[in-house]
Amino acid sequence: QVQLVESGGGLVQPGGSLRLSCVASGSMWRINDMRWYRQAPGKQREWVARITRDGSTDHLDSVAGRFTISRDNAKNTVYLQMNSLKPEDTAVYYCNAEIRESLEDYYGTNYWGKGTLVTVSS
Repeated sequence: QVQLVESGGGLVQPGGSLRLSCVASGSMWRINDMRWYRQAPGKQREWVARITRDGSTDHLDSVAGRFTISRDNAKNTVYLQMNSLKPEDTAVYYCNAEIRESLEDYYGTNYWGKGTLVTVSS
């Protein structure tokens, strides 16, 4: 059973920084793309950033230059460094990963964490 567990959320003042982490554990052969999503109160979940296994990244336009996604394949971990935080960044942040559980599991399965709350407020 594969699990994704996020950590690092909390309350921060506008302009502050936080670093989110997400660790994947369980029966895994390979982790392909890893992503961060967020869901603000009363809004739909939105994609924030993506990183491929070889380290190529994409970021939502509204966070580009402020947020940086990275990963450590040896630790099965993805990070989201968030700088210059704004009140509109307040949301539950979710980790998502495409995980192959064996060589034969060619397409893999999409797994989600339970989320970590980020609140940006003075």
